[in-house]
Amino acid sequence: MNALRHIVAAAKGPIPAHAGIGLRTQHHEQIVLERPPVAWLEAHSENYFSDGGAQIESLAKARELYPLSLHGVGLSLGSTDPLDAEHLRKLKRLVDWSEPMLVSEHLSWASVDGRFLNDLLPLPNTQEALTHMIQRVDQVQNLLGRQILIENISSYLEFEGDQMPEWEFLAALSEKSGCGLLVDVNNIYVNARNHGFDAYHFLSMLPAQAVQELHLAGHSINRYGDREILIDTHSAPVCAAVWELYAYALHCFGAVPTLIEWDNDIPALDVLVAEAHKADRVLEQRCALAA
Repeated sequence: MNALRHIVAAAKGPIPAHAGIGLRTQHHEQIVLERPPVAWLEAHSENYFSDGGAQIESLAKARELYPLSLHGVGLSLGSTDPLDAEHLRKLKRLVDWSEPMLVSEHLSWASVDGRFLNDLLPLPNTQEALTHMIQRVDQVQNLLGRQILIENISSYLEFEGDQMPEWEFLAALSEKSGCGLLVDVNNIYVNARNHGFDAYHFLSMLPAQAVQELHLAGHSINRYGDREILIDTHSAPVCAAVWELYAYALHCFGAVPTLIEWDNDIPALDVLVAEAHKADRVLEQRCALAA
């Protein structure tokens, strides 16, 4: 990978407060050839853990053209298993090489006794879990030598032992560990519908100074008799209600870099670009109102 370091020479400025898209394998070549008008790219860290090859070459070429954010999905920060030393070694190597502007992970767990589940599972909102997460985030930030962002996840159950609302947990985690927050607006909407809380109140209670990135995505609706369960599938356009919630998030946090996430049933690149441009229009309207 050292041989590729000289390639990554451009796009080193901070991520602008505009909309970006996720970098997916099927779009690598098209993005490099066509240079679509989006502000930045976000890559899933684990997809680029190899020692070299086509994936790394493609990331290097894209990194020349766009500011980059790295978004992890496999660290299992909230697990009680020790953090995977090999995973962290590869993450640090990737961060040092690609020089992303932002690095993020999830407020979740996915492993126990070395066995991994293919999902991001919620933690109870307890003081014990908060203390554990503070220690884990500290460990990762110290190893990487930089701040990371922590993202709220979607969930389909609540714990009877919860001692605080999730927004209070996130705010305390940021304050105590120094991490930033990546606020997934769709996840808040999904959870609000599934669990019956006010999504707008959730956003209003987060510390604005800690929020450094927003995510927008689509979800699916499963119906069981007269009940609906929203599933965070990242497989559809952003719905109208989430766009409205996004506008409120910008009211709370100001202009923040925003990512269009689409991980399943991935559409043509121009569909993703159009969604990013829609987010930019909402950003511009909100900035105009603020001025």
